[in-house]
Amino acid sequence: MQAALQELRSGDVLTVWKLDRLGRSLPHLVQIIDDLRKAGIGFCSLQEQIDTMSAGGRFYLHILAALAEFERELISERTRAGMAAARRRGKHIGRPRKLSPEQLDQACVLLESGTESRASIAAMLGVDVTTLRRALKTRAA
Repeated sequence: MQAALQELRSGDVLTVWKLDRLGRSLPHLVQIIDDLRKAGIGFCSLQEQIDTMSAGGRFYLHILAALAEFERELISERTRAGMAAARRRGKHIGRPRKLSPEQLDQACVLLESGTESRASIAAMLGVDVTTLRRALKTRAA
């Protein structure tokens, strides 16, 4: 694809079978087509019948881009709403915690006794010292 794009000159028309053959995502696709337009290169998709050399084709492409952006926003909103509902139910969002509450209790007892250093406790628990420090800080909050 990169070789084909580099060979194009002003007045050429890049023709693809389907839109998904040109870009990884719709924003990427719109960027490529915009770059082609600025270079004086046309674009044509046979399957979707888009021809950017006409006003109608450019309009259709912009409508597709707007719909894709709308869809991304809806997905994002739904994801945020789902995460908020999960948090309200007490669910942990994100990567699983490395240390269980029991392990943190054990680490606290060892730290308070003064017999072990943070580094040795972290090694016992199989985590990095930074992970232990963050977990203890979160627990204290």
